[in-house]
Amino acid sequence: MSRKRISKSVLLMSVVFAPVAFVSGQTPLDSTFENYCVTCHDNQQRTGGLSLEAIKPTQTEILEKVWRKLRSGEMPPAGMPAPDAAERRGIVQALEARLDKAAPNPGAAGVHRLNRAEYRNAVRDLTGLDRDHGANIPSDDSSYGFDNVAAALTVSPLHMEKYISSARRIARVAVGTGRPRVSVEKISPSPGTAGDSIDALPPAERGAIQFRRYFPADASYTFVVRLKGNPAPGMPPANLDFRVDGRRVKLFEASLDSNEANQGTRNFEHSVKLTAGDHAIAAGLLTELAKAEIMPRPNPFAPQTTVNSVNPLSVDYVTVAGPYDAVAGPGNTESRRRIFSGLPLPGQPETVCAQQILSKLTRQAYRRPVTAADVAPLLKLFAQGRASGQTFDSGIELALSAILVSPSFLFRSEGASDFDLASRLSFFLWSSIPDEPLLQAAASGTLRNPVTLRAQVKRMLADPKSHALVENFAGQWLHLRNVPSWKPDPEKYPQFDEPLRNAFEREAELFFLNIVLEDASVLDFVDAGYTFVNERLALHYGIPGVKGSYFRKVQLTEAQRGGVLSQGAVLLVTSYPTRTSPVLRGKWVLENILGSPPPPPPPNVPPLDASASTSAKSLRQQLEKHRANPACASCHSRLDPLGFSLEQFDGIGHFREKEGDAEVEASGSLPDGTTVNGLAGLKKVVLDRKDEFVECLAAKILTYALGRGLESYDQPTVRAIRRSTANDGYRFSSLVLGVIQSVPFMMGQPTGIMGQSVDVKQPAGQPVRQAAKLPIQQEVRPALRKEIAK
Repeated sequence: MSRKRISKSVLLMSVVFAPVAFVSGQTPLDSTFENYCVTCHDNQQRTGGLSLEAIKPTQTEILEKVWRKLRSGEMPPAGMPAPDAAERRGIVQALEARLDKAAPNPGAAGVHRLNRAEYRNAVRDLTGLDRDHGANIPSDDSSYGFDNVAAALTVSPLHMEKYISSARRIARVAVGTGRPRVSVEKISPSPGTAGDSIDALPPAERGAIQFRRYFPADASYTFVVRLKGNPAPGMPPANLDFRVDGRRVKLFEASLDSNEANQGTRNFEHSVKLTAGDHAIAAGLLTELAKAEIMPRPNPFAPQTTVNSVNPLSVDYVTVAGPYDAVAGPGNTESRRRIFSGLPLPGQPETVCAQQILSKLTRQAYRRPVTAADVAPLLKLFAQGRASGQTFDSGIELALSAILVSPSFLFRSEGASDFDLASRLSFFLWSSIPDEPLLQAAASGTLRNPVTLRAQVKRMLADPKSHALVENFAGQWLHLRNVPSWKPDPEKYPQFDEPLRNAFEREAELFFLNIVLEDASVLDFVDAGYTFVNERLALHYGIPGVKGSYFRKVQLTEAQRGGVLSQGAVLLVTSYPTRTSPVLRGKWVLENILGSPPPPPPPNVPPLDASASTSAKSLRQQLEKHRANPACASCHSRLDPLGFSLEQFDGIGHFREKEGDAEVEASGSLPDGTTVNGLAGLKKVVLDRKDEFVECLAAKILTYALGRGLESYDQPTVRAIRRSTANDGYRFSSLVLGVIQSVPFMMGQPTGIMGQSVDVKQPAGQPVRQAAKLPIQQEVRPALRKEIAK
């Protein structure tokens, strides 16, 4: 009998009941591939460079690709023999079940250098100094879509130079051994935020600024607040509210006389005595006419909207000068309270107290129990610093600077101990080091207990430090990090301005954070009946009844919004400066929503005609010609329909039904024949394929959590996370717990620091592997000690 004539019922049985060929791997897989796949993918044709004629069950990488193509309906291609929907589901389920029987594989051990965000947060949580400590460190490379992937976090001589200089500066400020000098610093609001409200200030205040600054001594500091604006004649006086740490310290009458009004500026000066350490400084205007609630130019999308013709007053910048009349001594700062767990008692040897302080610091910095061998070199540096600076504090400063450049601090290795698990948890959810409750759970040996683990995860997600998931995971998954640098053409989109850019970012961040804190369904990422807007963004979206520049959660009544697919931030970064891009948007959906990224385009593919930038209609025509090229059709048949479904949103995310006099067409047909029409149609496609979306999101989070790319042997884990999430109502915490309780996350192989062995309990049945070597030589340690001691 011809292999093409095998009955479909026999075919389905051959898969479901697992023929010997599939189990043993001694013969070709089974007639499934022979009937539908081998026609094109045989040893002679090798379509796409792939032959399935002699596929074996051990070739999981190929089988995973086949499974994905079958499930999505991309294969067999249109016009070729294909199973019906019910048979396809049976084949896919059977193949999935067989693939998932493979033994769990935790993957290769890795050693991670802390990236810039992790370094900043780790220093903050160790010393209490909340500053951008990583600003001078070279930018991190990205891999698999994230900048915390171990293989991409290389170490250069420049890295070590910057780490050393940063460690000296951090230790000096944290301990308070520096001699503060009088200086003047100018702080300006972020671009486009002058009219925004600030959560820490009264709702009526506008044109404000707020910032945190470290003040080096107990002393007097002079602040000068500079206002700008051109108030209309007869404008009533405003009140300038100046605050420190949320408390009003001065209320100025902020009227401008005629000369000042002509110049458009006025300065207000005030001196305040402050204690050493971090303080929040804020200044804003209390007046109805200072509100910047309405666009400073007519809104072309809503011609009937009234526009305030008065340029409101706002804070231009603040200067900080000081310290003046400083009190002797470092002061009682947060950083000193964290570092100095005790001071030498009269008659007590200083080394005893120093050992207690340094043991506590190293335990938290190194994320594990410390030994005498860890502390001994630090005590030598303490003695050296004590002798050089002639104070106990000077010795602690030098030892702390050594901790901050220690490989045990700058690198984290993947191991199987509870302390390694605690570290993976904290860097996953907080992008920082474990806190004391997490370290205690690791020390007690209870962290792997499911009840304890769940409680710790719940606590950590509720902690403000979980905002790191928004900044570092969502910022890269949704490409939010690209929003600040995106530059739409001002002639094409004159209504785009910095307040709108800032609103795009804020909406996306608050939306993701809401799903985390409310433990909402991850399907809300696709379709939610709510979003977060202020007046500026609501006007852009056409949402009525929103007044004020502060953000609030609003319920959506129109089908034009809801979920990340219609958020301005995503629509902005998937467009070109002068037009939309169905290709970029379709690619973004495939990569970040459906988890089926297209391959890179083949060489010598002709570019789109430049005239395609003139209109959506001409762009569609050009893409139709593009798809006529066989080299392009295989990918563009998947990309274009998804991208076209978002064509009713222009390059800055404004909804449109027409472009000029022409109707915007927002429909297309996928390779399996599914029609996608507009945002609603795209949402339906994704929700009909919600397994693919949840697996995509699980794979993204697992990649981020592990700090490595996923391999074919990780796919059973991804599917297990999808199933556990679905069984618990798709809650966000279920997805996170599924990642955390997975074999790759829970059972990373034990490794050593700098090639040293680590005392860990090897999981039963797991082979002992060699300790990983850090990408830096052992000889660097004495060199670092010498450099730090200079």
